[in-house]
Amino acid sequence: MSKSDQFITASIGLKNLSKHFDDLKAVDNMSLEVEEGTLVCLLGPSGCGKTTTLRMIAGFEEPTMGKIFIGEDDVTLMPPYIRPTAMVFQSYALFPHMNVFENIAYGLKARRLPKDEIKQRVQDAVALMELQGNEGKSPPQLSGGQQQRVALARALVIRPKVLLFDEPLSNLDAQLRVRMRGEIRDLQRKLGITSIYVTHDQEEAFSIADVVAIMNEGKMVQLGTPRELYSQPINQFVAEFVGLSNLVPVELVETGPELTTVKVFGQTILHREQLKGASDELSVVLRPEAIQIARDSEDGVRARVMNLAYIGPIVRYRVIMDEDGSQLLVDLSNPGPDEFYAEGTAVSIILPGEVSVLLSKTGQSASVEA
Repeated sequence: MSKSDQFITASIGLKNLSKHFDDLKAVDNMSLEVEEGTLVCLLGPSGCGKTTTLRMIAGFEEPTMGKIFIGEDDVTLMPPYIRPTAMVFQSYALFPHMNVFENIAYGLKARRLPKDEIKQRVQDAVALMELQGNEGKSPPQLSGGQQQRVALARALVIRPKVLLFDEPLSNLDAQLRVRMRGEIRDLQRKLGITSIYVTHDQEEAFSIADVVAIMNEGKMVQLGTPRELYSQPINQFVAEFVGLSNLVPVELVETGPELTTVKVFGQTILHREQLKGASDELSVVLRPEAIQIARDSEDGVRARVMNLAYIGPIVRYRVIMDEDGSQLLVDLSNPGPDEFYAEGTAVSIILPGEVSVLLSKTGQSASVEA
């Protein structure tokens, strides 16, 4: 099944999209452009509006306001069965009384395609998803991963312009989720099909997406590549939601056209951007892996180990600072035998000499115009 022969894909455009349920603004004035052939993840906590956004694109929910475009076509009021979209659901939504072949063929039969074409398309989809030999089995006879492949085959067999995923891996165990997200990503790249993928799992989103849209309280907070979101969060919500962060108050020393200097625990740290917003009540974002821990160092700040967690290649320490009693998380990667510090051990915390994010008292980036 080659991309050129089987799939015609399209961009997605959301224009000031809103969905209200009585007084609840589930989605609030959201605009998003998804380029043709890319995979965009909608990432955010439960109740942030990501699934409602996906359901509006699919046609299962009607927007209160705004427009939805697939390519040049306005599909805002188009019923789901006419839209050039297919959705892979969290629950798989397979018919238990139908076998694998019949489940995959269902959408084609509903479109009343010729039997020979249905058979060929289903065979192609079975081969694409490596389900050969399972055509006669019912869904309960399949593993979770196989059921997910059937759901994907059923979505792809109708040759949609846009593929939608609603937390498709949440019912799988951890190891299978990792394998399946890799398979989904490889398949999306192979077919070049425009896709939107909803998840609340940051690791899943970052490993699968070209671009990630962070959502909160019905709004899109920040859009960017995984690297941009992690290294340049636009506000405190993104900084805390994406990965682990230590938010530490700082004292402003000096700000200039290209450089801002602050003090953290009495140590000077650089920020290579000019301060744009208010200069009072600033905080710095310190990622745990950017901090070092040592038994004794003249360059460090005195602290004491509260507890530690061994997480495979990482030891995560929670330390309490002698200076003010504040707590920090510190990740030590691939620790050697001499780098395990028991609870209560006095240590030195070595801060990075440069940071990428300063936040104002409002929680917004202090290097972005208000």
